[in-house]
Amino acid sequence: MDGLRRVIVDFKKLTPEVLKLLVERYPDGYDDDNVISFRNAQGERIEAVEVVTEDTKYLVKISAKLEHTMANYDEDDYSDFKDDDPDAIPDIDDPEEE
Repeated sequence: MDGLRRVIVDFKKLTPEVLKLLVERYPDGYDDDNVISFRNAQGERIEAVEVVTEDTKYLVKISAKLEHTMANYDEDDYSDFKDDDPDAIPDIDDPEEE
């Protein structure tokens, strides 16, 4: 074990800090090689991308909302929020439904 805390993050709980890490790690977006698949405690198949901080390994669940938010990321949009504020990332309509 690497001693890192492991956290699974859904789009609704995404914080500016984790979003910034995602954009820095995957500046051109992520592809199939970056996706980790696993089953959660309920047996559901989850697909996620990984970002790591000094003490935490985040698995961020993939969604159309995540892809859209990463593609339109501007750090200034989150300057009025704390790095760990999940309310900083607005919920958007599913871009695939438009």
